Amino acid sequence: MNNQELLRYSKHLMLPQLDYEGQLKITQSSVLIIGAGGLGSPAALYLASSGVGQITIVDFDRVELSNLQRQILHSTNDIGREKVASAKDRLSAINPEIKIATINKALEADELREHVMSCDVTIEASDNFKSRFLTNRVCVEEKTPLISGSAIRFEGQLSTFRLDQATSACYHCLFSDTNTDSIGETCTQSGVFAPATGVIGSLQAAEALKVICGIGEDLSGRLLLFNALTTSWKELKLKKDPNCSVCS
Repeated sequence: MNNQELLRYSKHLMLPQLDYEGQLKITQSSVLIIGAGGLGSPAALYLASSGVGQITIVDFDRVELSNLQRQILHSTNDIGREKVASAKDRLSAINPEIKIATINKALEADELREHVMSCDVTIEASDNFKSRFLTNRVCVEEKTPLISGSAIRFEGQLSTFRLDQATSACYHCLFSDTNTDSIGETCTQSGVFAPATGVIGSLQAAEALKVICGIGEDLSGRLLLFNALTTSWKELKLKKDPNCSVCS
């Protein structure tokens, strides 16, 4: 790291759990983010400001006025622009030292696999179950850590799937893809409290950095549930399903 980077990340360098070695791992890492919306926005902002060497953002939407209540990567001037273009400008302005790659389309399995293979951590921050199940399957096959989050109404949930470890559960162990109607609605259908997306997205960034640096205790084997109305947390144990059709 050069002198400018040492100054930029000085507050990380002061943390004994991180220090120079941890920050160096961050600057040499690569993270794939699926979705540049309510969750992907805070996740991308904190990963960029923390110095993740390369961030690849996948999103096929354009910025709309209704997005701005929670999707803090974008501004009023970005309405009508591709979300990935808006995201790249914002992240590059925050940290010009890192590389930002953008993909303005939904990735099919083979394309997604190429990007999962080249990253250290994948963050699933989309708002559709097809993407979540596909990303999980590819991450299982490529043994790539997956950090999955969601938020709807006043509630959010988060877990880290250490798919680089044989004992880890996967997203499919938690939710079956046979009937997504039973899982729940999207925030487009039911609404979402803006700060709830900020809380979950920020925690996704925190989980990614911990996995990259090998510090602390990540959420592997645990599902974290957040209720913004009561400002309360619940934690559920999550075990690998021996009959899971994806990871068993």
